[in-house]
Amino acid sequence: MRYRWGCAAWVVGVVQFFVIHGIAESAWARPYSWARNNISDLGNAHCAWQPDPEPRYICSPQHALMNTSFVALGVLLAAGVALTGPLWRRGAAAAVSRWLLAGAGAGFVLAGLAPADVHENQHVLGALLIMATGNLGLLSAGAGLDLPGHLRWATALLGATALTAFGLLLSRHYLGLGMGGMERVAAFPLLVGAAALGVRGLVLRGAVPRP
Repeated sequence: MRYRWGCAAWVVGVVQFFVIHGIAESAWARPYSWARNNISDLGNAHCAWQPDPEPRYICSPQHALMNTSFVALGVLLAAGVALTGPLWRRGAAAAVSRWLLAGAGAGFVLAGLAPADVHENQHVLGALLIMATGNLGLLSAGAGLDLPGHLRWATALLGATALTAFGLLLSRHYLGLGMGGMERVAAFPLLVGAAALGVRGLVLRGAVPRP
């Protein structure tokens, strides 16, 4: 039962994030762009011109709702890591991966509590926990998950893709995707992986591992 609650936490956390993301971006008077705008722009508390790292005007009427969603996502991701113990193998790889993924959950909470235009340093730390720590956890989950080989390889590939995108984002090489697009390639694989594992655990009766 704990395992299924953990899977449900992952699914609910990711779904509510994308639903709230859509609500928050639709509230912008000046159209929000997945290519030009950071995810964090939706949580900025003030309307202002932002020159760095790419020039853009930010005004998010639903910033409080978006920041609440960040916090909820972080709590539910961490809860899922804690409750899905049977999903993981015994040993150091699984333990390290789970700690790193829990760190990503803490990063989302921090990002929500510290909007980028209010507490920039804390927000940047939250982003690093998500896209560095979390993606390292996703990569190492390929060795730590107690799943068939093709699923472990797919999880590791998501982590490798996200880490590569994070490096490109930091070096401002967007490959035609824009700043916001590359950030999403760096941040969303973690959410895709969590949601996929959660759905699998809830839907497939035989997917519940034995402790």
